[in-house]
Amino acid sequence: MRGTRLRPGDRVRLVSPASFSDDGWVEQVASVLRGWGLQPETGTHARDRHGFMAGRDEDRLADLNDALRDPGVRAVVAIRGGAGAYRIVDGIDFDAVRADPKPVVGFSDIVAVQVALWARTGLATLHGCVGAGGRTDDSARRLLFDAEPITLPGETVIVPGRATGVLVGGNAGSVNGFVGAGLPALAGAILCMEGAQGDHFDRLLWTLRRSGLLEGIRGFAFGDLGGADGGLDADDAVAIIRDRLGGLGVPILGGLPFGHVADQVCLPLGVPGMIDTEAGALTAEPVVR
Repeated sequence: MRGTRLRPGDRVRLVSPASFSDDGWVEQVASVLRGWGLQPETGTHARDRHGFMAGRDEDRLADLNDALRDPGVRAVVAIRGGAGAYRIVDGIDFDAVRADPKPVVGFSDIVAVQVALWARTGLATLHGCVGAGGRTDDSARRLLFDAEPITLPGETVIVPGRATGVLVGGNAGSVNGFVGAGLPALAGAILCMEGAQGDHFDRLLWTLRRSGLLEGIRGFAFGDLGGADGGLDADDAVAIIRDRLGGLGVPILGGLPFGHVADQVCLPLGVPGMIDTEAGALTAEPVVR
């Protein structure tokens, strides 16, 4: 299920489902959206603070649901990730999403919201952010305005092969947090993950494998594995992936430019895609129609 492509003049709602941001970053995100000809508006509680989160659970949820319910809002952009989005996923208005699908942009902890939306409604979302400049903003704009596929280059062939499937996933820790908490079976999917989370990465992949949810998986695509989530050496991460997942006999491509990395490329999730290790690429169908 996909939202419609954006057009100049469309309203876009900025929300904070997880941690808070400083006012400078909020304005930077809004400025980029205005530069695209859009009308950004900030959720009522998007600038709140409550501990490490952007306001109380009920207020963050209210902002998200208001954006999903408002027929004039044509996209929802999470200002930042951090932590706390997983606390509100059970209260999302999934009926509103089914009635009026619209792209939801975010990554890191926002993956909790994106996984819940895909699992309950099949909504296509955009893993990435707005406001970082470079190819991050370029890819976000292209994916939100143009109903065209995107191809991300990969650098490391971990297991060779070619496969098609629905692209799901995002931040590895957020995906792993849904094991036993609503993550559906991944038969027919290509699991995309980033964020090695230090020496917990081996346990994370063991949990996914042990859960049985990987039965029928079509392939794996890994983004940044050595960045913000713990500093695990990329070569060590590749060795762990090969050890834990190589026996599944499906293609695994690493070194893709999505995740906690400077100048990331935004990646559609919940859409058909193809992994081709010979071409060294992951191709994703459009996130909008």
